[in-house]
Amino acid sequence: MTAISLCNVHKRYNAKALVINNINLEITQGEFCVFIGPSGCGKSTLLRMIAGLEEISGGELSIDGRLVNHLPPSERDVAMVFQSYALYPHMSVFENMAFGLRIAIKNEQEVQRRVAEAVRMLQLEPLLDYKPRQLSGGQRQRVAIGRAIVRQPKVFLFDEPLSNLDAGLRVQTRIELAHLHRKIGSATSIYVTHDQVEAMTLADQIVLLNAGPAVLKDGSVAQAGRPLELYHRPVNRFVAGFIGSPSMNFLPGTVAALDGSGVSVRLPGGDLVSARVSPAGLAVGQEVTIGIRPEHILLGHSGLGGKLAHVEHLGEHSYVYVHVAGVAQPLVYTHPSTFRQAPGVPLYLKLPPESLHLFVADGRAQRRLHVAELDA
Repeated sequence: MTAISLCNVHKRYNAKALVINNINLEITQGEFCVFIGPSGCGKSTLLRMIAGLEEISGGELSIDGRLVNHLPPSERDVAMVFQSYALYPHMSVFENMAFGLRIAIKNEQEVQRRVAEAVRMLQLEPLLDYKPRQLSGGQRQRVAIGRAIVRQPKVFLFDEPLSNLDAGLRVQTRIELAHLHRKIGSATSIYVTHDQVEAMTLADQIVLLNAGPAVLKDGSVAQAGRPLELYHRPVNRFVAGFIGSPSMNFLPGTVAALDGSGVSVRLPGGDLVSARVSPAGLAVGQEVTIGIRPEHILLGHSGLGGKLAHVEHLGEHSYVYVHVAGVAQPLVYTHPSTFRQAPGVPLYLKLPPESLHLFVADGRAQRRLHVAELDA
């Protein structure tokens, strides 16, 4: 069942400022959907439009089958968790969670029951009498989430709720959010973040927005789908470069040969690589771009030649940067352990055909013929 439907939704502040351009999106009931994209892409604006905090300039927005374009936030059956917590500083944890509910339902017994249920779920029992100033950042965020839970809405909206937390606490709270979503079950969640790890680990569906509506002719959603679908089968170069850290490596080349098993590409230095992608629509001599993720590059005694530029040691693995002739940016690959070589030494990289992506001049990706991670 579709919980939220957006049909040709757009947002315009004036004649020149088109922020959201013809969004078409279906979010199913119980789904955890994550909006992600570069700064200024409109992901928070889109969330606020669903909440009713921003007016919709055009199109239709439906929640649970009901058109809500002109309904105020209080009538949309949504609850929002803000980045800044937005707790009342003079109220206790209990009062913060109960205040809005008391206004909405007037039944004190029901208020007590719902708050107690949320408190148990979030393990806030020892903190009920505390004021926000006495709480850590993670505890404040749990109170803000609890305030949304007691509403028992059909849709939860999260606007970068973990961005104010330190790294360790973000991991802990991210796990708690995933567990909480599973416990609530039927409620739909929409989550805005700029953090790829949050998007990949939390989402049932990722919606990646373009940097601006002019990037693609068909709207400002670059790609929507399962996390691993965006990672292994990006529809264009923008998606491929945005999803993944470090970013995908890109190498210019020209098509050298085509057959049923894939495409052979000549790189600037003269090396020939094969990509297991569909040859449909390609021609020999056509300029293309090869892409490969850092973890898929292998170090060998032959292959694509280059010189070591820099190494970043992360403990469990290292990122190795290699200058390759004719490629503007150093290629980066993931070495499974500490890499001990001096800058300037020659290295040879192997680019497995089944791991390569191929993009044509306008950025569109050729379909990969086999992706083990998705086809298994």
